[in-house]
Amino acid sequence: MPKLTAFIQVTLDGYFAATDGGISWAHKDRDDAEWNAFVEGNAKGGGRLVFGRITYDLMASYWPTELAAENDPVVARQMNSLPKVVFSRTLDKASWNNTQLVNGDIAAAVRRMKQEPGPDIAILGSGSIISQLAEQRLIDELQFVINPLVLGKGKKLFEGVGETLALKLLGTRVFGNGNVLLSYGPKV
Repeated sequence: MPKLTAFIQVTLDGYFAATDGGISWAHKDRDDAEWNAFVEGNAKGGGRLVFGRITYDLMASYWPTELAAENDPVVARQMNSLPKVVFSRTLDKASWNNTQLVNGDIAAAVRRMKQEPGPDIAILGSGSIISQLAEQRLIDELQFVINPLVLGKGKKLFEGVGETLALKLLGTRVFGNGNVLLSYGPKV
């Protein structure tokens, strides 16, 4: 059964995106070799990628470009070749190669994906998808990268979650650029 991992960067004050949806703050310190190796290692992990429409639009507008191939060749190759699923009620088609568009019930679709044989599944960004699936107890591991900055306002992660989600710490990692990776799993 595939494992579902959610990976998202957040600020110290708990925002996963600026009020306009921007995430440029999450890509500030590209000079940290350890951080870059971690990002490349995650990209090499394989599996199936899951996005909401907003994150999909951001990713699809960057990773297939020549700029991405020049700046991040390893990550670009993986992002472009891995199978992808985008959940959207508004998209008519998904043009990024290897992308399946799902317009229906997100939780039901993920339950099916987790029952099918195949590679692990990773949600990248997509705060609203993470919130919905966490509340349904469908995420096996939550990986938060805490960025050492305060936005002051933006889009909060877990906005609208109606009940307490108890988690247990699985691991931590500190990077030279000040980012901290916190990994959590469901508390059973």
